[in-house]
Amino acid sequence: MPRLRQVPRGAAPPAVVETYQRLFGDRDPVAEPGTATGTPGNWWTVWALTPDVLAHAQAGFSLLRTFRLTPQQRELALTRTGYARGSQFVFSQHCKAARHAGISEEKIAAIPSWSSSDLFDGDERAILAYTDALVLEGGRVSDGLFTRLRQVLSEEAIIELSYTVCTYDLHATISKARRLEYDDVPERVVEIPVPDGAATASDIMRQISR
Repeated sequence: MPRLRQVPRGAAPPAVVETYQRLFGDRDPVAEPGTATGTPGNWWTVWALTPDVLAHAQAGFSLLRTFRLTPQQRELALTRTGYARGSQFVFSQHCKAARHAGISEEKIAAIPSWSSSDLFDGDERAILAYTDALVLEGGRVSDGLFTRLRQVLSEEAIIELSYTVCTYDLHATISKARRLEYDDVPERVVEIPVPDGAATASDIMRQISR
């Protein structure tokens, strides 16, 4: 379950109800969850706690559709963003969007290991490398990579790509923190108990050292 409460349809302000209607029809998405892509839909019902922030996020999504980037360039970057940030929600949703944009199944499957794949051309590799530099290296982009990116995109499109990737990096991070949608998963890095009947390992380092 999400870590924050959800806003049912009956408690939502008119602008949020309009969003609910577009995504869920006449259903109350809290009582009857589910979207067309198979997600629970709680990204929307939790963000509805702050309607102004939800409206800002929606405006940002609309803005991305006006950019000079081709749908293929955008979705290549966003699918990689979801994977690199470790958000199953963003990755899964943008695998679908990448498919709709015309990216092949083989390329979609290779996005997690793009750097060792020969499926991507030089221009695509520049976009993927720049995406990784933004998400995984906090914006530390080498001069060589930036020079290559300028051969692929105009200066205006580079600004748009940067904004697009960083926007979805934000959403991926927030989805994980709030455990929304497909990011509602337990922490996997936990201590594993000593097996029943075994002696307590008081000094594990002594045991594993020669």
